[in-house]
Amino acid sequence: MRSTENKKFKVKAIMIDLDGTLMHTAPEIARASNKMLTALGKPTLDEWQIESYIGEGAHVLIKRCLTGQVAAEPDAAEYAEAQKLFFEFYANNAAESKPYPNVVEGLEAFKKAGYPLACVTNKPASFTLPLLAANDFMQFFELVVSGDTLSKKKPDPDQLIYICEKLGVSVADALLIGDSKTDITAARSAGCSVFAVPYGYNQGQRVDANAVDALIDNIGDALDLLH
Repeated sequence: MRSTENKKFKVKAIMIDLDGTLMHTAPEIARASNKMLTALGKPTLDEWQIESYIGEGAHVLIKRCLTGQVAAEPDAAEYAEAQKLFFEFYANNAAESKPYPNVVEGLEAFKKAGYPLACVTNKPASFTLPLLAANDFMQFFELVVSGDTLSKKKPDPDQLIYICEKLGVSVADALLIGDSKTDITAARSAGCSVFAVPYGYNQGQRVDANAVDALIDNIGDALDLLH
C-alpha cells in the first residue's frame, strides 16, 4: 500500500469500479468475445489481448476486438451484427464472474465503518445487475450506476457527480477506487480522491502510482488511509 502524500483522507462516501476492481470478469468477457468473432468468421484472440481492451464499456470493447486496435472504427454493418452477437453471448455467462480475493471482506469492512457505497461501472446494466446479484453484492451498495445509466460514462466525470448528488455528499468528500486510467481521469475531472488496485486491467499497463492518491493492495486497505 502506498499513499503518494502519506496523509489521511476525509471521505463521506466510497465509489467502487466493477471490472478489474471488484470482479475478475475478463475470462467471461473473453469467451463471449471469441464466440462473437467465431460467429462472424474472424480469428479468435488471446484472453490477455481481450483483457487489454476492457475498461471503456462493451461498445468500445467490441470495436477493439473487431479491428485489433484501440481507437479504430469497424465497418458499421459488421459492428451492428457483432454487438448483437456479443450481447447475446455475454448475457449467458456474465453472472459467472467471481470477486477478487479480499473483496468481500473489504466491502463488509466499509459497511461496518458506516461508509455509503456506490458501484460505478461502464458495463451495461443488463450485465452489471445480474453479476452483482449472483455474488450477493447488491446488499452493499446504496446505488449502482452502470454504463448506460447516463448519457456519458467514465472517463467523463458525470457518473461520479451523479452518485455524489444522489448520496448527498460533496464530490470533494468522495473516494473512487478503481483499476485503470479511465477511473483516474474520471476522478480527477470530477474532483474526488482516487485510489487504485494494481491487479486490474488498465489496458495491459501498470497503474501509475504517481497518478493516484494511493495504490492499495486490495480495496479494504483503503480504510487505513481514511478518517
